[in-house]
Amino acid sequence: MTGEDPLPPLLEAVLSVGTDLELRTTLQHIVDAAAELTGARYSALGTADPGQDGLIEISAPGSAVPEETVLTVPIRVQDEEFGTLHLAGKDTFTAEDEQLLHVLAAQAGIAIGNARLYEAARQRERWIEGAAAVTTALLSDGPAADALTTVAERARILADASAGVILQPTDEGGMEIVTASTYDDPGDIVGTTIAPGSPVLEQLLGGEPVFVDDSATDPRMTTHVRHRFGPSMMLPLQADGRLIGTLALPRRRGDRPYTSVERLLAVQFASQAALALVLADAQHSRELLAVFEDRDRIARDLHDLVVQRLFATGMMLESTQRRPGAEDVQETLTRAVDELQSTIQEVRTTIFALQQPPADAPTTFRGRVLRETAGAAALLGFTPSTRFTGPVEHRVPEQTAAQLLTALRRALATASRRTGVSRIEVTVDATATLPDGREGVRLTVYDDGRTGDGGTGTTVTWQAPL
Repeated sequence: MTGEDPLPPLLEAVLSVGTDLELRTTLQHIVDAAAELTGARYSALGTADPGQDGLIEISAPGSAVPEETVLTVPIRVQDEEFGTLHLAGKDTFTAEDEQLLHVLAAQAGIAIGNARLYEAARQRERWIEGAAAVTTALLSDGPAADALTTVAERARILADASAGVILQPTDEGGMEIVTASTYDDPGDIVGTTIAPGSPVLEQLLGGEPVFVDDSATDPRMTTHVRHRFGPSMMLPLQADGRLIGTLALPRRRGDRPYTSVERLLAVQFASQAALALVLADAQHSRELLAVFEDRDRIARDLHDLVVQRLFATGMMLESTQRRPGAEDVQETLTRAVDELQSTIQEVRTTIFALQQPPADAPTTFRGRVLRETAGAAALLGFTPSTRFTGPVEHRVPEQTAAQLLTALRRALATASRRTGVSRIEVTVDATATLPDGREGVRLTVYDDGRTGDGGTGTTVTWQAPL
């Protein structure tokens, strides 16, 4: 190169390719500078490994490439072949054009290396921040299903994926999608299963990551939703040797492939998320244990202090009834004894409820009755008293129990609408005898509210054979 003409454009081109640290923008600067330096009407840069940077081709506007007028120059980043710069649309490319492009290509390799480092640092920062946010979210109070959804949604955003999907092993030996975060309705995705024997299943159950170039055409993919996705990562959620599930991050068909950096960062994110899930589960177990211990302590206190004192008081009243001269207060004493016995029964019922784990209480018949009365307390401002007679857990079949609960719910709702209600008594008697002589269960709901005729007190009865 001699003279002053080539230097200013070349210097300007060299400077322009290093003005931006974003990789795609840097490549566009290279392509534009190559066309401007040589006077070519068409310029394009093709990458040797699309999976490295997620880029296939960068081009400048121009006509199609005539084969006889193409000039190509390789671009290397350190010792690695990055891609090739193609130029066309000029009658003749001179040796000076080729020399200029070699100089530009050398500077481009440096600029691309810097842009790669910057992009990798930015991605690493985003994934680290995302993993920290997931850990914080999971260690806050929330259901297990919400925790899985949090992992799926955050991973989808970080990976720029079309969907974030969590799969968990099934009893049959396959895997099932249990939660999904997508731009569209995930309804037809959740519940999708990978049947036992699928080629990809052995790797997933073994805790190995699986990378797919095109989900729609890869023979290992067998689900009915695979046709809508392209590049995909399937990453094990594994911590302390425990496989919680698999995190799948598919992109749409035609989207750019995942780079090696994205794959590495996603694998690290999945490991961190799995650890956070395990820690969240352990924290939830500790919290439940603390609740159980507290409930057990309250139950013991009620039994040891309240019930025993009430029982002792009842014994004193019964003894007073038998004394000479107690006839004048016989009715009052009898009513007091009945009230104490009723109170003892209610306290014992409360003790039983406290001794049941909260998650299991609604599955027992007695627990479901108590749940209905506790729910009514929010409307009434007080909790209805509840009494059980007989082995209700063993004698009342499930179908009858469901009908009784419906009747109880309806009776409580009706009672809550009456004026002047200050007391509701619920009795479930599994030793009742029906009018036809058969054994049965009887539900009685009494409230002291005002009736339509100006009176007070309403009793609703429901019964069924056992």
